Amino acid sequence: MDPFTRYLPALETEVQRTCEPTPDAPSLVYGMIRYHLGWADAQFQPTQVNAGKRLRPLLLLLACEAQGGAWQAALPAAAAIELLHNFTLIHDDIEDHDEMRRGRPTLWALWGEAQAINAGDALFAIAYRAILNLDAATLPVARILQATRTFTEGTLKITEGQCRDIAFETQPQVSEAAYLAMIGGKTATLIGMACELGGLLAGADTARVDALRGFGVALGMAFQMQDDGLGLWGDPAQTGKPVGADLRRRKKTLPILHGMARNAELAAMLQNNAPITEADVATALRLLEAAGSQTHVQTQAAHYHRQALNALERSQGVGEAQAALHALAATLLERSK
Repeated sequence: MDPFTRYLPALETEVQRTCEPTPDAPSLVYGMIRYHLGWADAQFQPTQVNAGKRLRPLLLLLACEAQGGAWQAALPAAAAIELLHNFTLIHDDIEDHDEMRRGRPTLWALWGEAQAINAGDALFAIAYRAILNLDAATLPVARILQATRTFTEGTLKITEGQCRDIAFETQPQVSEAAYLAMIGGKTATLIGMACELGGLLAGADTARVDALRGFGVALGMAFQMQDDGLGLWGDPAQTGKPVGADLRRRKKTLPILHGMARNAELAAMLQNNAPITEADVATALRLLEAAGSQTHVQTQAAHYHRQALNALERSQGVGEAQAALHALAATLLERSK
């Protein structure tokens, strides 16, 4: 099964339906949302550009079907997960001062921080509009309430993780354990929540739902570690971001923490307040290579990937959807963007 072919048309329809403007709403805020989601250009004219992989909602729909549920009934939750993810990206770009995403200027770079915050806040509210649309799927009310509670608690954990991530930038030393706790909230929670919601909405028992959450969390850990590596060694033409962006912001990603713990020159460079030049970035990348930091990231990502597959096995899903979950998880360690 190709989940992109099977689910994406219905998912896109659901997301677009949920993002329809309210009566008399300012055209700017919805124009910015449409731009961010890849449906409009900077003049708000219709276009179709890279809008991300839609990985998280696809995991939700696959988990639901693998547990014997009707994936169509879970579409509102899948849309909610995708919209929540994009809300976090808008705010993340503002907080990190990233001017490019997916090869295009970010919202704040085009319309300023204040209006980009408004667009992010609107998208956050629209995400809740999406998950509350579960009531049209004739699912049990208790199940919808549990899904909404899970969504709310997950959103809080994601925000806590982002808070830790930003705080790390000004801390001279951060342990690898603290890093793992941070990405467990910032990245892994959302993917774990997507898989958990899929099982929950299918009516799976507690053990299977817990296993699906464990699968998603471990997959999210591996995904973020891969992302950390791509942020340093990825092809800018593929990633849409300049090489060394994390070094310039002194972000405490896994390879950078690993390198700092093993090279005093790198640690000194990243612990002072002097601007980081292009030459510094080149030097830092060389020191990271010498410290084996790239290999360390690959090894750790593979460890969490194995954990994810073990949890997926415990979820006892069946059919083509379960096989597709295995295949989708495998592609994460091979991605280039």
